[in-house]
Amino acid sequence: MEIKADALLSLEHTIAKELFAGVKWPWEVIPNIAEFIVELGQTLLAEKYDKIGENIWVAKTAKVSQTASLNGPLIVDEGAEIRHCAYIRGSAIIGKGAVVGNSTEIKNSVLFDGANVPHYNYIGDSILGYKAHMGAGSITSNVKSDKSIVKVLYNGDRIDTGLKKFGAIVGDFVEVGCNAVLNPGTIIGRNTSVYPLSSVRGVVPPNSIYKSANVIVEKV
Repeated sequence: MEIKADALLSLEHTIAKELFAGVKWPWEVIPNIAEFIVELGQTLLAEKYDKIGENIWVAKTAKVSQTASLNGPLIVDEGAEIRHCAYIRGSAIIGKGAVVGNSTEIKNSVLFDGANVPHYNYIGDSILGYKAHMGAGSITSNVKSDKSIVKVLYNGDRIDTGLKKFGAIVGDFVEVGCNAVLNPGTIIGRNTSVYPLSSVRGVVPPNSIYKSANVIVEKV
């Protein structure tokens, strides 16, 4: 399995495509999200996006609950829905038609078009691909308990990301079951399903079912 951005993510399904230009590993974009949003926001058309606060741009077709907390830098793209008591801490891109739900917290992350985090989720320092779905209570854990640099376990090697805060890269069409935890540095390939209550780490192949750390089967 390749873990390059275009092997995991449909870059045509995000306003942030240029963020990934020239990077070797997809997690390299994480420190650059905030600056990218500020630059991109200046180019957004006023007839399509409202600037509602410092470095906050919300598409006119997006639905945002009055009880949601929005902090910049932030772009909420067309047709997205930010529901009751959602908390967006900033440095976030919410893609076209994406859903951020009740009591979900988003921080320094990119949600591709159609991504869903609808119930009690935490998404920090992470990338969620096209139409990826996080079940109720599932989270990305973005900091190791000893606060050391996050390393990605890949083909028996440990790739040093250089990041102390890095949650997960979740590929297109991934389904993460309820109350699953994606540990720091988790990479999940396209079209994979993760069982509820799983504790996931390392690289999970595409088109598979993650039942446990020792049981990953190919979808049929």
